[in-house]
Amino acid sequence: MSQERSPQPATAGASVSPDRLAHVVLRTTRYDDMVTWYRTVLGARTSFEAPGAMCFLTFDEEHHRVAIAGVPTLAERPVMAAGLEHIAFTYATLGDLVATYERLKKLDIEPYWTINHGPTISFYYRDPDNNQLELQVDNFATIEETNEFLTAEFPKNPIGVNLDADEFVRRFHDGVPETELRKRPETGTGGLDAVRTM
Repeated sequence: MSQERSPQPATAGASVSPDRLAHVVLRTTRYDDMVTWYRTVLGARTSFEAPGAMCFLTFDEEHHRVAIAGVPTLAERPVMAAGLEHIAFTYATLGDLVATYERLKKLDIEPYWTINHGPTISFYYRDPDNNQLELQVDNFATIEETNEFLTAEFPKNPIGVNLDADEFVRRFHDGVPETELRKRPETGTGGLDAVRTM
């Protein structure tokens, strides 16, 4: 839940930012498949469900982070239609991201793209409706370090360098220092075409 705020109201006309991003809601004709997929991928639990119509899923203290709405009459979205690009979830540690990749791979849920963006190491998945989900870990300990990278290095390659997920995981288990694993290589790229065709 959000922390208590000062009781003083905002000044009239002032720009007030939200406290946090609360949740995302996805409409689907594949209700059962979508609920199962998000429960599995996010390790989420159900906080409310009207079977076939609405399911609230959470993985933390919030009452719901993802909601799935079953709407049988929906039309399928065309490939490369305008709209939401992807939803991203951050893990606390690199080990958590690796463990999630390994758990999901055993269930035949594999990323279609793995990349070191620089600010993050990111594994991208597609849900049963072809919505894109990014599971990531931050590469820097502070926002100041991240912002420094975004200013100095990111413009040279604003996409990142592709990773071989299995090789990356092998190196992690071999004890390669995380500072080395997290550092974006100077060569290689994910390419703008990768973003345009995700």
